[in-house]
Amino acid sequence: MSATRRLLDFARAEHRLPDAVRGAALAMLADTLATGAAGAQAPGAEGVRNLAAGWGAGEDARLLGDAARMPAASAAFVNGFRIHCLEWDALHERAVVHGFATVVAALMAAIDRRGECDPDEALAALAVGIDVASGLGIAATSPLRFFRPATAGCIGAALAVARIERVERFDDVLGLAYSQCAGTMQAHVEGSIALPLQIAGAARAAVTAVDMVRHGLSGPHDALEGPFGYFRLIDTGALATYTDTIGSVWRIAECSIKPYPSGRASHGLLAALDGLLRAGEVRAERVAAVELVAPPLIARLVGRPMQPDMTPGYARLCLPFLTALMLADGVIDPRRFTAETFADPAIVALAARFTLTTDTNPDPNALSPQRLIVRRADGSAIERAIPNTLGHPDAPMDAAQTAAKRTLAAQLAPDDADPRLFADSLSYLTRPEPR
Repeated sequence: MSATRRLLDFARAEHRLPDAVRGAALAMLADTLATGAAGAQAPGAEGVRNLAAGWGAGEDARLLGDAARMPAASAAFVNGFRIHCLEWDALHERAVVHGFATVVAALMAAIDRRGECDPDEALAALAVGIDVASGLGIAATSPLRFFRPATAGCIGAALAVARIERVERFDDVLGLAYSQCAGTMQAHVEGSIALPLQIAGAARAAVTAVDMVRHGLSGPHDALEGPFGYFRLIDTGALATYTDTIGSVWRIAECSIKPYPSGRASHGLLAALDGLLRAGEVRAERVAAVELVAPPLIARLVGRPMQPDMTPGYARLCLPFLTALMLADGVIDPRRFTAETFADPAIVALAARFTLTTDTNPDPNALSPQRLIVRRADGSAIERAIPNTLGHPDAPMDAAQTAAKRTLAAQLAPDDADPRLFADSLSYLTRPEPR
C-alpha cells in the first residue's frame, strides 16, 4: 500500500479519540478560537473583511468575533486571517506547521453551513486535519521554502472538511487542495501582512477543494508522491516517515500553545526572561547584555534587526525588539506594536543589548534546545538552559499563564464577541446558534 493511500485511509476512517487526545483537542480549540477573536480588530482585519464581503452574498458561516455571516469559503478566508494575524496560534514545533489556523477556520465554515455537528465528530475531524498537516511537516527534511503552515495546512484542512461534508472521493479532495497550495517564505522574511493572507487563502482553498468534488470535479491522484507532487516541488522528504506510524500517535497531542503574540521562535527567550523578571532576578535598567544561543532556524525566523519603520508583522518576528519589550513591559502586548514604540529611545537601547549566536544543530527544522545568558551591569551573569519552549507539551503553560492569555485575548476582541468563544469553545464550534 502506498504512503498516500495510508494517509487517505486514515483521513476517512472512523475515529474515537482517546480521552487524553480529546482533552488536547479541546484545549487547542479553545486557544484557537480565543486567538481568532483577538485578531478580529488587528491591523488589516477590516480590509480582509471588506475584501471577502465583495466576493458574493450569503450567510452560510460566522466570522470570529463579530455577528456578520458570509459564504463558507469567504468566512474561512476571514477567520484564517484572524487566527494567524497576531502570530499567536498553536503549532506543531517539529513539523513547523501552524495547522489550527487553516483547519479550524475551514472546519468551522463547513459545520456552520451544515447547521450543526456532533461534538465528537467535530473533534475527530479537527484531530485528523491537524494530524495530516503536521504529518506533512514531520515528513519534510528540507528547510522552509514555501510557507508550510499554508501548504500543509491547506491539505489537512481540506480533509477535515471532507469528513464534515461526508464526501466519498477523498483522493480528489487531496488533489484539488494540493492544486491550490500556495505561500512563500518571502512574506515571512519581509514581515508582510501577506503571511496571514496566505493562511487565509489556504483555509478558503480547503473549503473550495471539497466544493469542487461535491460538484463532480476531480483532481490529480498522486499529489503527494508523484513526479510533480508535494514532496518534489514544495518540500523534500518521504511521506512514509509519517504514514508508517500514522494513527499510532495523535499529532494534535504533540502541539504547542503560544503564550505570546509573536513568532514561535522568539518564545524560548521570552519565557525565560519572563521567569527571571517575575522572580526579581533581572531588571531592565540593570541588564548590560542578553545573549541567546540557539539553532540556526531561530536566526532564520526571528534573528532580524530592529528597524524604525517596522510593520507590526515584522516586529512580531524581530527578536531584538521583542527582547526589549519584554524587559521594559514584562509582557508582549500587540497594542504596543506601534511606530511610537519602535522609536522609543529606551526600547531601542534595550534592543541594542541583544545578541543571537547560532549553534551547530544540524536539523533545519529545530527550534530547541536553546541557552540564555543575561549579563548584569554589576558584572554578574545568569545562564538558563531552555530544553523546551513554554507551551510545548513537555513545558506546558500553567493555569495562570493560560488564564493570562485568555484575558488578553478577550481584551483585544470586539466587545460584542460571542462569550462562548472564551467560555464554551466546543459549543461555539458545533452549534452555530446558541441554545
